[in-house]
Amino acid sequence: MAAPLLEFETEMFLNVFECDGLLVVAEGLGIDRILLQFMRVYSEQGSLVLLLNTTTPEQEYFTEQLRVEGVTHLPRTVTSEVGSAERYDVYTEGGVLFVTSRILVVDFLTDRIPAHLISGILVYRAHKIIESFQEAFILRLYRQKNKTGFIKAFTDKATSFSSGFCQVERVMRNLFVKKLYLWPRFQASVNTALDRHKPEVVELHVSLTPAMRAIQSSILDIMSACLKELKRYNPTLEAEDLSVENTLGSAFEKTIRHYLDPLWHQLGAKTKALVQDLKVLRVLLLYLTQYDCVTFLNLLESLRSSQKNFGSNSGWLFLDSSTSMFMNARARVYRTPESKKKLKVGAEEEKEKSSSASGVKRELVLEKSPKWEALTEVLEEIERENKSSQQEPGRVLICASDDRTCAQLQQYIGHGSDWMLNRLYARTVGQRDSSSSSAAAASTNLESHKRGPGWPKNGAKGKEPAQKKKSSKSKKRPSLTLTQMMGKDEQDKAPGTGSGGDEGDPMEEDEEEEEQLRLDLSSDAYYGVLKEPLTVLHPLKGLTDPHSLTRVLHEVEPSFVVLYDAEIGFVRQLEIYKATRPGKTLRVYFLIYGGSTEEQKYLTALSKEKKAFEHLIREKATMVIPEEREGRGDTNLDLARNLEPANATTNTRKAGGQEQPKEPSRIIVDMREFRSELPSLLHRRGLDIEPVTLEVGDYILTPDTCVERKSVSDLIGSLQSGRLYAQCLSMTRYYKKPVLLIEFDPAKPFSLMARSDFRHEISSNDVSSKLTLLTLHFPRLRILWCPSPHATAELFLDLKEGRCEPDAAAAQAVTAESDMVAESAELYNPGPYDFLLKMPGVNVKNYRAVVKNADNLADVCKLGQDKLAEILGNANNSRLLYEFLHNVADVPAPVHKAKHT
Repeated sequence: MAAPLLEFETEMFLNVFECDGLLVVAEGLGIDRILLQFMRVYSEQGSLVLLLNTTTPEQEYFTEQLRVEGVTHLPRTVTSEVGSAERYDVYTEGGVLFVTSRILVVDFLTDRIPAHLISGILVYRAHKIIESFQEAFILRLYRQKNKTGFIKAFTDKATSFSSGFCQVERVMRNLFVKKLYLWPRFQASVNTALDRHKPEVVELHVSLTPAMRAIQSSILDIMSACLKELKRYNPTLEAEDLSVENTLGSAFEKTIRHYLDPLWHQLGAKTKALVQDLKVLRVLLLYLTQYDCVTFLNLLESLRSSQKNFGSNSGWLFLDSSTSMFMNARARVYRTPESKKKLKVGAEEEKEKSSSASGVKRELVLEKSPKWEALTEVLEEIERENKSSQQEPGRVLICASDDRTCAQLQQYIGHGSDWMLNRLYARTVGQRDSSSSSAAAASTNLESHKRGPGWPKNGAKGKEPAQKKKSSKSKKRPSLTLTQMMGKDEQDKAPGTGSGGDEGDPMEEDEEEEEQLRLDLSSDAYYGVLKEPLTVLHPLKGLTDPHSLTRVLHEVEPSFVVLYDAEIGFVRQLEIYKATRPGKTLRVYFLIYGGSTEEQKYLTALSKEKKAFEHLIREKATMVIPEEREGRGDTNLDLARNLEPANATTNTRKAGGQEQPKEPSRIIVDMREFRSELPSLLHRRGLDIEPVTLEVGDYILTPDTCVERKSVSDLIGSLQSGRLYAQCLSMTRYYKKPVLLIEFDPAKPFSLMARSDFRHEISSNDVSSKLTLLTLHFPRLRILWCPSPHATAELFLDLKEGRCEPDAAAAQAVTAESDMVAESAELYNPGPYDFLLKMPGVNVKNYRAVVKNADNLADVCKLGQDKLAEILGNANNSRLLYEFLHNVADVPAPVHKAKHT
């Protein structure tokens, strides 16, 4: 059951409860707990509250928490599975509802949702409101129809407001809120509450090995060289964003794409290669501190072999730093006795080949990760403390960054580092080597570790009961490891089981082992009382359920938490966990590589958040917010729907220039189109939107005009698959003015192909060639090119000017089987018409003349060659058609028929 709110959390709740606003909280400070409190308050039949922007796992977590607390009117989820007739009943029952954005937009437009009954809307992840236009559209529709309900928004991503112009003001404008509530970690009441019950923190600054330090400096040198090159080729890029320190952060790729995406089609191959290289180097830095020496070497070797295979050398492989990086990475895994002098990459490779050919034995070094030893010391210290204390042994939670790290730590704690590294080496580097002697040496080494005198010593570490809580498994209870679950007799067999599996990734194999053992053991051994102290391993990132870590924390209730990898959100979560349980002890061991990129990354993330909050505080002080921002009156211009330009001229001849009452224009929109921004923009420009499921087209502007909208990626995909041909065929058949709208992303270049993609010889597979063929095949098809959805909305208004309004029932009735309504019908059927177009000599330019002169295909056969030449206007075409219809085909009789006669 969730603990009661802390003082500062109660203050946050009351602030937002009293007055609508946007609540920005520091990451990890429990925004979920505040949202849960609101859900608790509104989970009753008397109110209808909509919760936007939540994922399915989050919805399940919130519902489960409320169920545990005994809330009777639990939240309900409205998806496409709930029929349109049932939805009205669900809305009128009240309580908190999770509704899919697309359904909510359609229900607001069709008045299926009783807007006047809605008490208010809660918006989760409010920083995404500008990108996710559906949510912004919902809020606008809600405010137009309901002037009294509340809007409360929550976010814990302060850094997302630091980029862009007046970002926080734009978000608040889209949310229709006037107040901004800021709660950074350095806020006085937060500091006071969390400092009163601090967890005991033990910081362990682990030092990198000399080889790791050398590799790290090599990678950083290469990165700075790549950045210099990037700036040299693109002088317009912001220098401060392209510092080596910023390349370490997780947002770097997003930043660089933000700068380069609009110019991507103009960039040279060199710039694109440099951007790709920076990504690769970031992965190398991560692997260096995160995984073992064998995994790192595997990645490096695969990089170089792939660069060679594709013949694209990115340049950094030839730097001196790269040579020393390869040498140090190999030195961490093995040592070849005679290679003592420095060699260039190519020469070293030759040397290696010759040494492997002559069967020179490698000496395995297999350098252990320094953090592993620190972890062993921590676990031993915890074990000693548990033995000496009078109370029951405290449980241990070890948190590492991802699943793969957790799998490695599980093996390390269970079997020791020597066994693990030897096994990994034998399955990867040992297998790749052509020299059978080195592979044999590795395998004998592995056998000696399995059965030799060294094994019991490694196995002794297995007394630490390790357990892996996998996010991918839906099991709620902790599971025991091999060493815990098996008797002493089986212990020798354990490490040897299952040697097959994927290269370099022992996780899957271990899962299979564990599953096998689960089936053989009694239910008590798995679900019963666990051997103390219970140790749980859990990843911090890459979780299918974002709340699985919170669940484990409250289920296991550990006394010791070992942070193998640091993450700001979880560190703060631990602070709140301790503050809500003031009587219980909690010791946090913080393992971090001193002077490493890992430490730098953590500190950079902290300072970025601090700067983001300082920026928000300054912006809040100077922000000018209009009185009508909340849209409760009729004066808010954001809710106005007829956006005519201020300089629009009035015609004084009509009633002295008075405003004429106009019937609002109408556009019929396919249900699936509500994933795009366009319906929202059309509605804002005063057009009424009718959501209907259409079989032909996406937008019906007039009874004659049908539009099929394609984004660039969708256009390329449907041209390749042939889907676009079928769509254009249907449109030309049933509408007089079929239109293909190609809509570009405003953040990307307004160009279908890069200049570099144009070749001297035109290929039939090019997008431009396929589009040309499409226009030749459908002469009536019009193509509209729009740089952004805003331009499309303007264009639609122009196309509708002075034309009749479309009929939704008629548009919905147009299916593949319906009668043709377009001028192309002209009293003939599509079947014979298609057949006629397939005949030699008949094309889209002359087929109409044939149709006018012949009632059916039989009449075409009766026409003479001269008459055909007169109709087709071309002697060659008439000859082709005449010969096709009248030449006798000499086809031999089938053999089996001859047998019957």
